[in-house]
Amino acid sequence: MSGARFIAGDWGTTHLRLFLCDGEGTVLDHRNGPGAAESAGRFATVFASLASGWESEHGPLPAVLCGMVGSSFGWAQAPYVPCPAQPQQIIAACTTIEGRIHIVPGLSCQNRFGAPDVLRGEETQLLGILGRVQRRQWVCLPGTHTKWVVVEAGQVRDFFTAPTGELFAVLREHSVLARPPQGGDAAVEAEAFNLGVASVVAQPEVQILHRLFECRSRTLSGELPAAAAAAYLSGLLIASDVYGARRALSSTFVPDTVVLVGAPQLTQLYASACAALGLQSDQVDGATASLAGLTAIYHRLS
Repeated sequence: MSGARFIAGDWGTTHLRLFLCDGEGTVLDHRNGPGAAESAGRFATVFASLASGWESEHGPLPAVLCGMVGSSFGWAQAPYVPCPAQPQQIIAACTTIEGRIHIVPGLSCQNRFGAPDVLRGEETQLLGILGRVQRRQWVCLPGTHTKWVVVEAGQVRDFFTAPTGELFAVLREHSVLARPPQGGDAAVEAEAFNLGVASVVAQPEVQILHRLFECRSRTLSGELPAAAAAAYLSGLLIASDVYGARRALSSTFVPDTVVLVGAPQLTQLYASACAALGLQSDQVDGATASLAGLTAIYHRLS
């Protein structure tokens, strides 16, 4: 193996993904490990155990790490950078340990609802896509805590968070509304998701709390297979998320497209909801965006 220049890492709460990269960010090898929650108090040991083989061959390598590794319970705290934030401000605020391991900070803002808001990890994905977004852009990063971000003039202007994925998981696992399907039919689930989206599109003014019980009542009435209730719930939540974000953000400006950054299966669901609500979208793989951002940071710090 030749050409190794640095180690890129996404160290989230539950998972660690390390990548051995060449100078252009091409992945030469990768390792998986425990997340930040499990690694508490032993980050250096975990990192060394995974990277030791690479460093035995290539010598000590610089590393750029993002995610919860920089949180209050991480390896070293990388304080939030307040918005609006320029890329160079984010990169300059990296916390460096052992002289070669750089931990990327998160972002903070006072969101447009007058509340404090934070993100950590997504800032690296934003750095990875800034070169391809328009001068004024909405960026949506779907996930457990979906982030809606306004990018303007090459900087992160502000953002807000919707715990859409977390709410879906809690209701699916701990309520009678939509129990996890047992070997569900993909076509039936897709139809149920689209039905949930269509319900929001037909009456967008109805609050999501007034719709959630439909997941139960539609199965009891026979309108919806019980195994598809979770997909219907997903359609309701994602369409409500998109509708609410469009309403909140449109007072600033309305872009030609919304950039969706995340896992392809999830961004496809958001793209479907966006289309139903009259928004065009462009999908970007979240892992690709994160690696591009980590590579950009490496180049600026090397």
